[in-house]
Amino acid sequence: MKKIMLCCNAGMSTSLLVQKMQANVKERGLDIEIEARPMNEARDHLDGVDILLLGPQIGYAKGDFEKDVAGRIPVEVIPMADYGRMNAAGIIDAAVAKMA
Repeated sequence: MKKIMLCCNAGMSTSLLVQKMQANVKERGLDIEIEARPMNEARDHLDGVDILLLGPQIGYAKGDFEKDVAGRIPVEVIPMADYGRMNAAGIIDAAVAKMA
């Protein structure tokens, strides 16, 4: 099973997106677990995660997270258009491609 972590400022804005992504994963029969964490908690929960997706509002922190993971996993910023449209399928497809 692959694990995707979404991260944003307080964990609130991604909760709806995570619900949509979880429904999409279930619908498609993918073996992927998805969770959301606020930025101040994410660093403590990176073990076992296969990719870290950052909300566009914290894209500025990508470099810091890349240092934290030291190349173990990809760190990506969700495109503003996909985030705004809650494009669960597109975000999942992009994450799967980066985890491959």
